[in-house]
Amino acid sequence: MLTREGWPVTGAAVTLLGADGSQVARAVTGGDGGFTLLGVPAGAATMLVAAAAHDPRASSVVVPAAGTWSIGEVRLKRQGGTDVPPPGIWAIDVMHSTISATAHHLGLSAVHGRFTEFSGVITVPEDVTRSSVEVEIDATSIDTGNAQRDEHLRSADFLDTAHHPTLRFTAGGVQRAGDGWVMSGDLTLLATTRPVQLHLAYSGSGPDPWGGTRAAFTATAELHRDDFKMNWNQAVGIGVAVFGTTLKVQIDVQAVLQQ
Repeated sequence: MLTREGWPVTGAAVTLLGADGSQVARAVTGGDGGFTLLGVPAGAATMLVAAAAHDPRASSVVVPAAGTWSIGEVRLKRQGGTDVPPPGIWAIDVMHSTISATAHHLGLSAVHGRFTEFSGVITVPEDVTRSSVEVEIDATSIDTGNAQRDEHLRSADFLDTAHHPTLRFTAGGVQRAGDGWVMSGDLTLLATTRPVQLHLAYSGSGPDPWGGTRAAFTATAELHRDDFKMNWNQAVGIGVAVFGTTLKVQIDVQAVLQQ
């Protein structure tokens, strides 16, 4: 049992009903989203799935007369998982959000980093295509898991946080693009502003345990360091640059609807 994005759903109740509507088997999904139904009679049946924060699902199945039986992947849709989020002002929950970037090192492996301090607001009007975003990122909060490398990234060779402690992204308006959306905005980094396109996906919304309403979004983008005059590099003896010039950005956001 998986979410629409492919994450396992734990604790989902799976009930199999016979042709007469009576329950013939029941199971609960484990940590990997899997489940096993034992002693299931052959024939047509209805499988019901119920999981917290997800829409219930019913599907018709046919149980074979002999051997094991696999239903394959079953994907659940989050409650409130419409194509667009509800209108309102949504504040980004930093504790449950991530802004990360990946660069190539020596043309071989990937170096992953993230910013741990940021704030932002997502405004969704009735006309969702007019949605806007404002985000500020504390450049000094860069974290790659290595203190020496982080200090170098904060230096004038890269982020120059002593003179430019903040990154800022603003955008207004989104457009459909396949199953998702594209938002065009402006990123200001090292006092240089350049256009950036975010490829967005909305994962759904629903109530939280504290009486609020939350929504989830993901976004990806590609940045080129040269566009922001962040052009430090160093070549090793074989002529390979230490860091690639392209950064792949991955954003996972959980936002809370403001009352």
